[in-house]
Amino acid sequence: MTAKALVKIILLNILGIALFFSWYPPETQGFWFQLDKSVFYFFNNLLSENKAFMYLVAFVNLRAFDSVAFIFMLLIFYSYYRHCNAQGKRRMFCIGIAMLASAVIAKQCDMEIPVERPSPTVFFDNVNLVSQLSGWPTKDRSGDSFPGDHGMMLLIFSAYMLKYFGRAAFGKCLAVFVVFSLPRIMGGAHWLTDVAVGSVSIVLVVLSWLLLTPASDKFIGWLEPKVPLKIFTPSERKK
Repeated sequence: MTAKALVKIILLNILGIALFFSWYPPETQGFWFQLDKSVFYFFNNLLSENKAFMYLVAFVNLRAFDSVAFIFMLLIFYSYYRHCNAQGKRRMFCIGIAMLASAVIAKQCDMEIPVERPSPTVFFDNVNLVSQLSGWPTKDRSGDSFPGDHGMMLLIFSAYMLKYFGRAAFGKCLAVFVVFSLPRIMGGAHWLTDVAVGSVSIVLVVLSWLLLTPASDKFIGWLEPKVPLKIFTPSERKK
């Protein structure tokens, strides 16, 4: 690891920790709470004022809709995978495994954070619940919403794509992150800061140590020889 990489890691860690402590503890005052409250009530009032918007929010917060974000990630990943030879495909497969391992590590760090924060639909009284307005079994509340798991996973995917496939890939992934982090915020199952502070701060700290050090490269390099190359080699057609 170079001195330049170490400086980047330290700066990203300082940024992530500073971001977290600019919000923690999540008291009912200050900049972050006022922003959270404004965003929540903006969308919550729209649920009762605009029926089309209410059904849109209900639809994108159905459990089954969560798979759509996963499909988009797969499509982005596959757009690079399909142009690789067998060795490249094997390497990409190993990068995917590294992403999953990083997600597990980030989740373990998330579980160590001493925060148990109910969603705004639980915190505030007399609010509109999209599940009641629509009659659909949609996700609109949580007893512990911090940090945003969906946002964290999407950011991990984005960070890996930035390192191994460049800025263009990162831009696509960032768009997916923004679009698919919004449904839970619009429905009130998450505060804005669950994602903007929780997900981002954890990823800044954890991923900097995995991606800016040789850790991810070494893991992928260790895994590659253990995955049979023939899996990624098209079988020859019989004459």
